[in-house]
Amino acid sequence: MARAARKLDPSGDDVRLTSVQQDIPQLDRLIHEKLRLGIVSALAAAPTLTFSNLKKLLDTTDGNLSVHARKLEEAGYILCEKSFEGRVPKSEYKLTPDGRKALERYLDHMEALVRAMRGPRV
Repeated sequence: MARAARKLDPSGDDVRLTSVQQDIPQLDRLIHEKLRLGIVSALAAAPTLTFSNLKKLLDTTDGNLSVHARKLEEAGYILCEKSFEGRVPKSEYKLTPDGRKALERYLDHMEALVRAMRGPRV
């Protein structure tokens, strides 16, 4: 039997299901992807990180990190400043104010989902 088809029961399961169904579409899908969430979270904890720092921290490949960082950059969530140290290129990333707000909204939504699934504390 589908939960959404039942009438409201005393345990509040249907209320929680309705709340979750309403909250899930509000999740920022751009941040929700695992590696992008890792990038944004890492940058929220540090003022700047280099490409190499992020790659090592998130244990990913150059290509994978580049693709996901670019999506966040295009959304205005992170900034990338490119420079050279001697002849070696250096990419340094930082979270933008819009990126920080997006992360805070995402975390608020996730907390609401957790509260809805746990139900009232007794």
